[in-house]
Amino acid sequence: MALKQISSNKCFGGLQKVFEHDSVELSCKMKFAVYLPPKAETGKCPALYWLSGLTCTEQNFISKSGYHQAASEHGLVVIAPDTSPRGCNIKGEDESWDFGTGAGFYVDATEDPWKTNYRMYSYVTEELPQLINANFPVDPQRTSIFGHSMGGHGALICALKNPGKYKSVSAFAPICNPVLCPWGKKAFSGYLGPDQSKWKAYDATHLVKSYPGSQLDILIDQGKDDQFLLDGQLLPDNFIAACTEKKIPVVFRLQEGYDHSYYFIATFITDHIRHHAKYLNA
Repeated sequence: MALKQISSNKCFGGLQKVFEHDSVELSCKMKFAVYLPPKAETGKCPALYWLSGLTCTEQNFISKSGYHQAASEHGLVVIAPDTSPRGCNIKGEDESWDFGTGAGFYVDATEDPWKTNYRMYSYVTEELPQLINANFPVDPQRTSIFGHSMGGHGALICALKNPGKYKSVSAFAPICNPVLCPWGKKAFSGYLGPDQSKWKAYDATHLVKSYPGSQLDILIDQGKDDQFLLDGQLLPDNFIAACTEKKIPVVFRLQEGYDHSYYFIATFITDHIRHHAKYLNA
């Protein structure tokens, strides 16, 4: 599949690149960012996928999080896709910020008119990794995933739905129990229809209850002053309780004074890169 390079910038000895391609899963052009550390010049490196939150593109993470130095030092290829299909000319796709464009929620839609394009789950877990593995110096056996907010939800469900695929998972302020929060109810009813039993297949709190797989070491950072936490959109306590019941190790850090922004992410991004490097470089 042809990749078109959009940009390339030297950063901490490596290269921050952005590419565009025609996505089969999403039936539209998609952009993704990929950081190639210096080590990628001489051999295959682990792949770490980042999933961004509502309204974001591939640009937010690469320009605001400050992850490059840690990725360079640990020799990680970091991939950051866009958050949804774009320009699909679906009626209503641009009417609200928390549904449609910029709000793919990392599910495979089953409802018209979304089901043709809104297949972000399959894009992130299948099409994009195949593209990365075929075109960049990565070791497919060493892959991890992390994300923020809607993307934190995406990272958790990708790891929980694919035991053994990812060496580690972490999240910043993830939407932990979307079937119970306003964002999730809006997105899931639109993409997946009214049958709430189908929603649970994309809800980390429900998935962890039946998780059969290899041990996962989960790291979650959450700002204590996050307005979306206070508004009941994130519901981390429900996820922590489910993990505790299943004896799945999770480190949950409630960070005093921090909000939902990239200032929060930038503060703790090095900890998360280190968390993944521990497993990816083992």
